[in-house]
Amino acid sequence: MASQHIAQPKFSNSQRILDLFRIQIPIIQGGMIWNSGWRLASAVSNAGGLGILGAGSMYPDVLVEHVEKCLKATDKPFAVNLPLLYPSIEEHVQTILRYKIPIVFTSAGNPKTWTETLQKEGITVVHVVSSAKFAKKAEDANVNAIVAEGFEAGGHNGREETTTFCLIPEVRRNTSLPLIAAGGIATGAQMLAAQILGAEGFQLGSRFAASIESSSHQSFKDVIVDAQEGATQLTLKELAPVRLIRNQFFDKVQEAYAQCAGKEELVQLLGRGRAKAGMFLGDLVEGELEIGQCSSLIDSVESVEDIIQNLLHEYETARQKILI
Repeated sequence: MASQHIAQPKFSNSQRILDLFRIQIPIIQGGMIWNSGWRLASAVSNAGGLGILGAGSMYPDVLVEHVEKCLKATDKPFAVNLPLLYPSIEEHVQTILRYKIPIVFTSAGNPKTWTETLQKEGITVVHVVSSAKFAKKAEDANVNAIVAEGFEAGGHNGREETTTFCLIPEVRRNTSLPLIAAGGIATGAQMLAAQILGAEGFQLGSRFAASIESSSHQSFKDVIVDAQEGATQLTLKELAPVRLIRNQFFDKVQEAYAQCAGKEELVQLLGRGRAKAGMFLGDLVEGELEIGQCSSLIDSVESVEDIIQNLLHEYETARQKILI
């Protein structure tokens, strides 16, 4: 149930993020594949945060459709998440340039590849990192801000397995760029904790995956709500580390490891389209169910408006407790 609408809390150290993205609250929605369509992105932006289209699961023509619908649904800034290993990345970049998308979040690759091209067109570039080492490389690439994503995050993770609680202060003392915390954040109190550690903004994925506006299948949303402590685990590190809810497919992966399966066997077992099957089509048996550890803290599927109001209420309540 949503909390009563409250006055916006004061985020004392978030002004750089608010100014950079031209938003009212420093809450950024994760650009999750199969979850982050135009309905979710526009709803988050309309609520004062920054919505992001998850281009990693979109064919070029599908991204165009979502961009056009998002532009009609909001007059607020929104972003596109651009995985740098995406096979048709040039087409995605052309779409971003053609529609003058103001902000791009890059991930899973070398930030130098496209940053200069995008910034020449006035686009703000944010890069996602999993370590202080990669944060410094992103700073060297002249990105405008950094998302430091901890090991708790759902989906694909860094190989370092550094938790958010350790990653944020490590990145903060190694870079001067505006810093957004991600990974395992689902409550306002966690936002405040990340802020105390040095974060200036907060990126939430799992919490928005379990929203009415998320484009994922209702069955997947129900699984998120039902998830208990320890329901997720990182696996497939030989390919690309990914955090999944355990299901029959996950058990098959564990059996393959027990039989000392090699990389080629794991690739064959993974096959193609499992993430779409699990999250978008609702195959809870054989699909990949990518979600973060904080899923155990999510108790209901709610609207974006209610989620954000609850986050602000939780944040302010936690802040007032510290002040007492």
